[in-house]
Order: sequence, then C-alpha cells, then structure tokens
Amino acid sequence: MESVTGVFRSVEPARRAAMGLRHAGFAPEHINLLLPGASEAEIHAVPVSETEQPGMGTAIGSVVGAALGMAGGFELWSAGATASLLVPGVGPVFAIGLAGAALLGIGGGLGGAAIGAAMEHKTTEGVPADEIFFYEDALRLGRSVVVVLTNDADEAARAKELLAESGAETVDAAREDWWLGLRDAEKEHYQALGHNWERDCADYRAGFEAALRRPARGKSFMEASGYLRSEFPTIWEHPAFRKGFERGQDYHQRRQKAATPEMLVPPLV
Repeated sequence: MESVTGVFRSVEPARRAAMGLRHAGFAPEHINLLLPGASEAEIHAVPVSETEQPGMGTAIGSVVGAALGMAGGFELWSAGATASLLVPGVGPVFAIGLAGAALLGIGGGLGGAAIGAAMEHKTTEGVPADEIFFYEDALRLGRSVVVVLTNDADEAARAKELLAESGAETVDAAREDWWLGLRDAEKEHYQALGHNWERDCADYRAGFEAALRRPARGKSFMEASGYLRSEFPTIWEHPAFRKGFERGQDYHQRRQKAATPEMLVPPLV
C-alpha cells in the first residue's frame, strides 16, 4: 500500500476532506484523521462504544468511540478506531483511524487489541516511518493531518487530487515549510562552529531529521549508530551528519519540554 497525506492549517477542512474521501469510495479503514488540541478533560471523557473489543477501554482508559466530543458532527465508521490522548512532545491529539492511531504509538497502549489487529491485517502498511516526526510536529503546531492508505497508483492519484481540492498541502510541501522555519537558526549555529553550510547543509539536515525518527529518538549518536549505519550508509559518518543529529536531539528535547499536558495549541488560520 502507498500512503497519501494532506496537511491542513485548521480542523474543519481536514474533517471535510476525510468525509469527502469516504464519499468518493475510499475504504473507511484506510482513512485516518489526526486532530490537535483536545483538552485533558475531553481526553478522559471520550465515550466507549458497545462494539469495543474486550479489555480495550481498560487498557488505555479513554479510547475507541462511535462519538467524539470535539469531532461532533463527524461521521465515524465502525471499521475505524478513535483515540484521544496526550502524545509526548506533541500535546493533546485525537486520532481517528487505525493507521493514524498506530502512527502516534497507540498500539503499545492497546496491547494487541484494535491496533494489533490492524497490524496483523497490514492496514498500516505503506506509511513512511521517516514522516512520523513531521506529522507530530505538524500537530504540535496546530495543523491537522489526513493520511489515506491506497491500493494502487490510480487510487493514490485520486486521493492526492481530492486532498488538493480540499485545500491540503502535500506532506513534501509542508515538510519543506517546516525546515524553512528551522533552517536559518541551524545555518547560523553551524557556521558559528566554523563549518561550510552551503557544502554541508544536505547532510546536516539528514542528520537532524534522523534524530527525530523513532528508532533513534532519545539515543546518543553511538547508541543509534547501528540504525544510522543501516539507514544512511553513505553519509552517517560524515561530521555534518553527526552535527545535525546532535542538533536534532536538542530540538526533540526542547519540544518534549514545551508540550505539557496543559498546553493547548490553537489551530493556525
């Protein structure tokens, strides 16, 4: 499967896009909606549906509903899971859909229930692991994310067209905007160390983003070296890559401290 992602600057267009995809014939279990900004009270008040699998509500406390307070008016489908939780480094988030929940690491909390079943049936196949950190940052900044899992190239093209018509940015465009917001500070830092930014910026950025990937997150460069060697075999030993990795670690730590449970990030308009 191939994933197609749209990033929205506010919640309502994202909701409409998700419903538009369903009405266009995309399988409900392949449509995933991630929304920022639930309050802690809302998170713990999410109702549990009668179709919940045994033990699921107990496992995570506030999961899986056919209704969702903040998403009032959003038509949920029985094949999708709905979770509301506090994501470390992101803040409060609603995740509608199995792949969306799995992206945010809910699978471990469910302990083999809905998300486990989804993984067994490969409904999350095709979601690029190296984009997860970007989805998290988009949510932290108040954006909403729609992820569609498509079966073939024709479906992928149709999903991209529908998301674009709904006003979505592509994940590539949104990711470039994200980096543009960081680049000047990273350039200044790197040049202050006496290095050549123009020559090294691509390797530096690769290292920065590598530090945000889950297999390397929270680890030192040496602790993550096996993963880095595997994923970046031609550049992982370059000094610029390592400097970028170290700055990515710092960025992640600052982000973790900033996203407290009480912090609500308003959607961008």
